[in-house]
Amino acid sequence: MSTASAIAHGTSQPDPATILQRWFDEIWNKGMIETVDELLAEDAVMWGTARPDQSSRGGAEFKEFYHRQRSATPDIKIHLDQMVREGDTAFARWTVTATHTGDGLGIPPTNKELKITGMSGCRVREGKIVEAWNIWDQIGLARQLGLLDGPVTQMFA
Repeated sequence: MSTASAIAHGTSQPDPATILQRWFDEIWNKGMIETVDELLAEDAVMWGTARPDQSSRGGAEFKEFYHRQRSATPDIKIHLDQMVREGDTAFARWTVTATHTGDGLGIPPTNKELKITGMSGCRVREGKIVEAWNIWDQIGLARQLGLLDGPVTQMFA
């Protein structure tokens, strides 16, 4: 639902699914980093953006993660495979396609085409994301980059 549609239906804010869809489309697919400031609350807590065991806070920390990812895979595209909404929360299952052409991941470019799946959720208050969760196939990414090999990683193939 667009902001105009939300207002026409008597609600003052777009729904969480609209916010999450804009997040992926504008920020990731179109590279509109300025949208972060519009959609993310200053004190937002994010899980799974860079460190699986620790949260990130606010736009500045997210932008660091974003710039590392974009510098490693500037052609990144995220396709939303499915989205659901419940109350003030939306969840999406997604697929990333990208080519590893930069060094933002801490390794030299491999020029490998990557395909990564994951899920994200966000809780929205007053039109901004206040909490987000991200779970994605980090083992699959490492395997595709040639960083993991052997019998243990084959269990996850």
